[in-house]
Amino acid sequence: MSDIDATPVTLLRHREILRRAWPVMLANASVPLLGLSDTAVIGNTGSLSALGAIAFGAIIFSFVYWGFGFLRMGTTGFTAQAVGAGDEAEVRTALWRALLLAAGLGLALIALQQPISAVSLALMDGSDSVNALTREYIAMRIWGAPAALALFALMGCLIGLGHSKTLLLVQLFLNGLNITLDIWFAGFLGMGVEGIALGTALAEWSSVGLALFLVLRILRRRHRDQEAFLPLPRLRDWTRLRHTLSVNSHIMIRTLLLVFSFAWFVRQSGQFGDDVLAANHILLQLISFSAFFLDAYAYVTEAIVGEAAGAKNVRRFDEAVRKSSELALMTAGVLAAIILFGGDFAAQLLSTHEQVWYQVSLVLPWAALYVLLAVVAFQLDGIFIGTTRTREMRNAAIVGTAIFLPLSLLAINWAGNKGLWLSFVIYVCLRALCLSYYLPGLRRSISDRTTPAHGAA
Repeated sequence: MSDIDATPVTLLRHREILRRAWPVMLANASVPLLGLSDTAVIGNTGSLSALGAIAFGAIIFSFVYWGFGFLRMGTTGFTAQAVGAGDEAEVRTALWRALLLAAGLGLALIALQQPISAVSLALMDGSDSVNALTREYIAMRIWGAPAALALFALMGCLIGLGHSKTLLLVQLFLNGLNITLDIWFAGFLGMGVEGIALGTALAEWSSVGLALFLVLRILRRRHRDQEAFLPLPRLRDWTRLRHTLSVNSHIMIRTLLLVFSFAWFVRQSGQFGDDVLAANHILLQLISFSAFFLDAYAYVTEAIVGEAAGAKNVRRFDEAVRKSSELALMTAGVLAAIILFGGDFAAQLLSTHEQVWYQVSLVLPWAALYVLLAVVAFQLDGIFIGTTRTREMRNAAIVGTAIFLPLSLLAINWAGNKGLWLSFVIYVCLRALCLSYYLPGLRRSISDRTTPAHGAA
């Protein structure tokens, strides 16, 4: 039985949120550990160019994969709302739709690997040595694309159903195997950047098999309705499909803009030289470590508010927003303090280059401030994902990005890398302000019986 199934609909306590969040927290924490291990292996065995290639490769695949993050986010929202509405056939259909999309998109990415590489490197504008190594990374890792996208859909289903412990099992398997293979290929076999990419692709294919087995077992246990386990009539329902595509298209635009902003940040970092690029990459890894902790609360919020939207339960919605946000804010304060006071030590563990340590120390307070303030945007993202109010998410991303890009150029001219970090902090605050503007209307829609069951298109 899932966590959601076991909890009374009208009661929600802090400890119940923590019980759901801690497996997600551990699962998410293993993701940046992968990036940290990759950085440590290359930072201690490779050149600054190799470390820069890992930074470029990571942001390129973040842009490519996060652009299809709707496969996770949309599946979570649709699944949670179907659970709240008591529509088990729609729970299954939401997953099948997402898996079909994942398969088609993954194959398309493999076919388009050459233009993806060329366009990405032209935009990143790195040195010749960094670009050459990044091409090797892309050519190897792209073969894991279908598996990576399918994993998004399967994990979205698990989050929507409240099976956080199963999510933990899959994520730990994925990242544990990934870290092991990366260390083996890049560290012991000396394959360098190409070994990092190969280890990641193999881990993705191994993990999608495990995740599919576990999710199908869960869905078969829940299959008590009269419709077929694979509800083909619903899959052929073009009205539902168009609504799904509409919701997901807004998420895709929003996510691409967010990742573009991160890519812009990395690109501007590269203009200051390889030492600043490496330093900012290390700090982004620390931010990722913190963000995945904070996202655990957002994931729980997605499931609970989605269920509340499906059941039209405003009280449940309010409890989820308030209590999960309280826990997230406290956690953000702790994480920001850890970065502020422990960031220099982390930099020394992740790189042997003293010039990188120095550059980290110069902007460390800005990275800590980013974590402290970004938690508001993370929580609001969870609320809007769970209710599939994706148009509002898209609009917030457009406003934030439109202001961030020119602001970053002005700030760089004024204060160099510190100015870049200042604009990055302002950017995440803008996203939160925009979503806050839409929040009262979202809440009103929960009790409006005329609102579509799966959120705004």
